[in-house]
Amino acid sequence: MDKVVILDRDGVINVDLMTYVTRPEDFEVIKGSLEAISILNRNGYDVAIATNQACIEKGIISNSELKCIHDYMEGLLADVGGRIKMIAYCPHKPESNCLCRKPQTGLLEKIEQKLQIPLKGKFFIGDKETDILAGKRYGCTPLLIKKGGYGEKFYGTKNSPPPEHCFDDLREAAEYIISKDKLP
Repeated sequence: MDKVVILDRDGVINVDLMTYVTRPEDFEVIKGSLEAISILNRNGYDVAIATNQACIEKGIISNSELKCIHDYMEGLLADVGGRIKMIAYCPHKPESNCLCRKPQTGLLEKIEQKLQIPLKGKFFIGDKETDILAGKRYGCTPLLIKKGGYGEKFYGTKNSPPPEHCFDDLREAAEYIISKDKLP
């Protein structure tokens, strides 16, 4: 299968707390986001996540605590019939200047290598300029989510995707992707 959609996490799947999600009980799902992933899955799409999590290098949470949060998210997703194929995360602070922190493309390279699927032309959905830039730099088609995170602040700026690639939520973006798939 070569149908894959890449998602940012905070501001796309869950509400961006503007700090960090440090425990499963802080993971507040954006209404309809889990169902959107399930809809993508039912239409033949694998879903992967590419997320910056500087809270690890900052010592706020550990890798195992992040895994607990992701396990919780995946459990909620399973309850609605959805699944995540892969989660790639950058544990570094911005000042570390690593190659995996978005807007760099290291997370996308990791996903491409692990899934053995070329990501060029695939949809990358995010709410921040860093998401959109990483997607563009890797040859993906970036889609912006406006509500739940930073998207409304970024919408309409120089690096924002065109209006037809900007959506209120993940559900709208998923419906757009599926509609594009059904075109002759």
